Amino acid sequence: MRFRRVLALASVAFAGAFLSIVASAQAAAPVKPGDAAAGQAKAAVSVAASAQAVAPVKPGAATAGPAKAAVAVAAIAPPAAPVKPGDATTGQAKATVCGACHGLDGNSSVPLYPKLAGQQASYIVRQLELFKSGQRQNPIMLGMATPLSPQDMADIAAYFAKQKVLPGIADTTLVSAGEKLYREGDKKAGIPACMACHGPAGQGNPGALYPHLAGQHAQYVQQVLTAWHGGQPWGKGPHAKIMLTIASRLSTADIAAVASYIEGLHSAVPAAATATAAAQ
Repeated sequence: MRFRRVLALASVAFAGAFLSIVASAQAAAPVKPGDAAAGQAKAAVSVAASAQAVAPVKPGAATAGPAKAAVAVAAIAPPAAPVKPGDATTGQAKATVCGACHGLDGNSSVPLYPKLAGQQASYIVRQLELFKSGQRQNPIMLGMATPLSPQDMADIAAYFAKQKVLPGIADTTLVSAGEKLYREGDKKAGIPACMACHGPAGQGNPGALYPHLAGQHAQYVQQVLTAWHGGQPWGKGPHAKIMLTIASRLSTADIAAVASYIEGLHSAVPAAATATAAAQ
């Protein structure tokens, strides 16, 4: 009886030792071929495990492994916060740096830089996205737009959209030709009326992303139309193609006339505002 008890205890001890040896051997065993990529993917899912050493990767798997790991990390990353409607008050602080060129209230004093006051928020956001992606090329605006988040863009756009654009003054010698192009177009040349998209008063169409034009600097409008005439697009979408086609049919004289007319185009405003614009 005593002998059987001793034998049973010895058997238990031997079994425990055997299992311990097997477990150690499994832990130390090399990874089988084909498991390296899976190991890297699992390491990406577990951030803690990603820091651990992985068995040598087979030739050709070095590129695929990190790519899968990056996808796995992206999959477990928290989703980006949804963009809230632009806040004009918050946007005012963010737009301070924009004031150096576009004016603190969006009415730039240098005609090479566009007025942003009264421009549609959706249009401003779209242009900032194009600058940031490089689809609309401008070295200055690339640097300005790159650090902006979607929420920053929405806030800045909301601020400028609420500002009042100051009307400009058209060249009286160009008003007649400019008005004709803006309101009627030129059927023979295949040029549609500008107001068909931008409205009779130049207020634009927010839903279709057709910008507000009234009061914009003639020099800036002329600069943009000339670039389009030369085939320089703003982006790759349908909107980019529309103006390239129209501008290509405009002569240099047409561009100068319609640009001047747009600068003087405005809704009825108090005499004081007109006097202020003229003084500038």
